[in-house]
Amino acid sequence: MTDIQNPEQARTQPTPPSTTIAEFDTYEQAQALVDRLSDAKFPVQHVRIVGTGLTTVEQVLGRMTYGRAALTGALGGAWFGLFVGLLFGLVIANSWVWVIWALLMGAAFGMIAAVVQHALTGGKRDFTSIQALRAERYGVQVTEEHAAEAVRVMGQPTPTA
Repeated sequence: MTDIQNPEQARTQPTPPSTTIAEFDTYEQAQALVDRLSDAKFPVQHVRIVGTGLTTVEQVLGRMTYGRAALTGALGGAWFGLFVGLLFGLVIANSWVWVIWALLMGAAFGMIAAVVQHALTGGKRDFTSIQALRAERYGVQVTEEHAAEAVRVMGQPTPTA
């Protein structure tokens, strides 16, 4: 089996038939099994972890106000300005002046852009949040031709280093 380097190509190729060798309640448990298979020199490129019972969870962090928009925009802009200032500082004399100037200008432009963007939402989504995808169960699957070997490795004690 060849390794697929192009993610676009990976989506267009058919998925080989697989056998579920174990199921877990948490991703960490499934990951631990794959790590154990890897430690036993099992060809892990034939393994995949499949989450089932997927749910999207959005955790609301707080209200988005003009002040919060200005602060987050200024901080993001300052980071970008610092990066640009350091690049200029590599090629220009008096580099600290350029770094400070770029940092301040980045903060100012970031703040203005964030406040304008918040104003353009028209009061919709006046909150900040993060989204996560969660699964109820995690199955460890192995291609059919390697399933028996994976089950055999699972039954062995963990190898010591």
